[in-house]
Amino acid sequence: MSYKKVIITKYGPPDVLKVIEEEFLPEPEKGEVRIKVLVTSASFTDTLLRKGMYPEVRKKPPLSPGYDMVGIVDKCGEDASMFNAGQKVAALTVYGAYSEYICLHQDTLISVPKGLDDAEVVSLILSYMTAYQMLHRTAKIQKGQSILVHGAGGAVGTALLQLGKLLDLKMYGTARKSKHNLIKSLGAIPIDYQSEDFVERIKTYNGSGIDAVFDCIGGDYFKRSFASLKPGGILVAYGFQQAVMTNGNMLDIVLGFIKIKLWNILPNKKAATFYAISSLRKKQPDWFKEDLTALFGLLQQGKIKPVIAKKMPLSNAVEAHKLLDQSSVEGKIILIVNKE
Repeated sequence: MSYKKVIITKYGPPDVLKVIEEEFLPEPEKGEVRIKVLVTSASFTDTLLRKGMYPEVRKKPPLSPGYDMVGIVDKCGEDASMFNAGQKVAALTVYGAYSEYICLHQDTLISVPKGLDDAEVVSLILSYMTAYQMLHRTAKIQKGQSILVHGAGGAVGTALLQLGKLLDLKMYGTARKSKHNLIKSLGAIPIDYQSEDFVERIKTYNGSGIDAVFDCIGGDYFKRSFASLKPGGILVAYGFQQAVMTNGNMLDIVLGFIKIKLWNILPNKKAATFYAISSLRKKQPDWFKEDLTALFGLLQQGKIKPVIAKKMPLSNAVEAHKLLDQSSVEGKIILIVNKE
C-alpha cells in the first residue's frame, strides 16, 4: 500500500515543499507503532526547519516537517504493548508529521481523551504546551502578575493570553493593528509594534515595569524586552523571528542566545532564559505528559479554546507556509492529513 507525504527537497522558500508518494507503508521497529496521521499543524518552527535555521534538527533534506500530530494507531511493532490498534494518540514529533503514516516509539505517545476535536488537540501539543510550560515551569508566574507577550496574535501568543487569563494576569500583547480585536477579546491590552514603542507603553501602564516578557522575536527585541522588566522580573525568549524575517543566519541566533545567557548572570536583579520545548522534554519527559494531560483537562472543561486560523489539506502545505512567512494568520493553521 502506498502513502503520501510532504518533504523539504532543499532549504529555501515554501516552494521547496513537494508532495511525494512512497510505494510501501513504513514498518514499525521494536517498541514502535505505526500511526495513521489525522492532523498536524503548520507552525513557525516548521518554516525554520524548511530554511535550515532550526538548530535542534540536524537531519538534512529530504525530510518531512511536522512538529506535532494526532493520529490513530495502525500497527504495533515487537514489544509495543502500551497502545492498541484503533487508539487515538498525540505526539510531539519535532519533524516527520507531514505524512499520511509515521512510525514512532510508544514512549513518545500520549492517549487522547474521547470527545475532543482533533484540530484543537493538535493545537495543544506545541503551541499550548510551549505557553503552559513557559508560564508555569519557566517563569513560574503567580496569580495577578503582569506579562508582555510578543507576537500575541499568533498560535503561542493566543495560547499565552488564554492561559494567562485563567491566572487573572495583567496582560499586554504586541501585534499588528489587524490583530488587536483578537488580543482584546483574549483579555489583553494590544500594542501596535509598527507604530508604538512597547517599552514606553509599558512604562505608561506599569511605571516600575512588568513581571515577565515572552519574546519570540529576538534581535534587538531581547534588549528592549529586558528593559521592560521590573526588578525580579524575567525575560523568557523562545524564538528568533526577527533573524528569520530579515534573512539572518545561524550566527544571529547564536549571538542572541549568548546575550540571554550573559544577562542572566549579571547583577541586575532581573532574570533571562531561553525556552525550547524539545530540549525540556528530553530533560523532563514526565513534565510533558503531566502538562499535556492538564491541557486536555482545560480543553474538556471549556476553559481554553484554541484559535484556529485555517484548516487546509496536507497538499496545501506550500500555501500554509507562505501564510506563515507573511505572519498574516491569527492563531493556528491545521493541516488535515487523513479522515478518521
